Amino acid sequence: MATTIRQGFQELKLNLEITELQESTVSNRQQNVRDTVEKEMDVLDSFLTGSYRRNTLIAPLSDADVDIFIVLSSKYYSPDGHASLLDNLKRGLRKTYPKTPDISRNGQAVTITFTDFKVDVVPALNRQGGGYLIPDSILKRWISTDPKRHVEIWSSHNKSHKGDLIPLIKMTKGWNKRHNSIFRSFHLEALVLQILTNVTISNFPSGIRYVFDRARTHIQFPVRDPTGYGGHVGAYLDTRSKINDVSSRLETAYNRAVEAEQLDLKGMPQQAFEKWRLIFGDYFPAYG
Repeated sequence: MATTIRQGFQELKLNLEITELQESTVSNRQQNVRDTVEKEMDVLDSFLTGSYRRNTLIAPLSDADVDIFIVLSSKYYSPDGHASLLDNLKRGLRKTYPKTPDISRNGQAVTITFTDFKVDVVPALNRQGGGYLIPDSILKRWISTDPKRHVEIWSSHNKSHKGDLIPLIKMTKGWNKRHNSIFRSFHLEALVLQILTNVTISNFPSGIRYVFDRARTHIQFPVRDPTGYGGHVGAYLDTRSKINDVSSRLETAYNRAVEAEQLDLKGMPQQAFEKWRLIFGDYFPAYG
């Protein structure tokens, strides 16, 4: 039972977490997928990546994507081999999962849709000079990235924020999910990381309000991959109308957060809960 905003945010934090049983399911499933690829292709390394590995995955697991990074031999590389590499990977996975109804190739991965969650299998090649190359079959290019560095960077920043950064990122992702996932996950995470660099998180209500406030203007400018690879991770917002739509939604969230804080200061916690629920939906508990 939550009757204070502090209690409400603690419940919000818990409601965004996946369960230990789900963690176990992910662990077993991803290992089976990795073993399958190793039987079919020449694999140099494989590891979990994405929001699951950065500890920023949010519930429910059924709506989540678990990313597996497969580093392959250089023999699979060709300058224009982006789509063929993904097709090769898809054929190998289909041999082990013939009854899985949906195994599809998207831009940078092969997605296996299980009944309880999705797995994105990302093929990669070692990059000269460090990091990795992954295929983009839509834009027909090789993308430079380093998901291991992402984990290190996120972990380091979270430590500097005394463990409050990761929960705050999850809260912004909860808001994003509540509002039709207008942001792609990695873009939103990198944006929050950028906004909160050298900023003290005093508490979650003021922290989330600060993020919404700054994001209104930050969304107008490029957000670079924190590892230094690649270009603008928000390039999918490729028109002024898309950017303006996201900015408008951030403006609404900011105004609601300000109103919620003011209501709480006036001794009106129930009304403050209602404002926070407009932001986070059912992730945020009802009052009482």
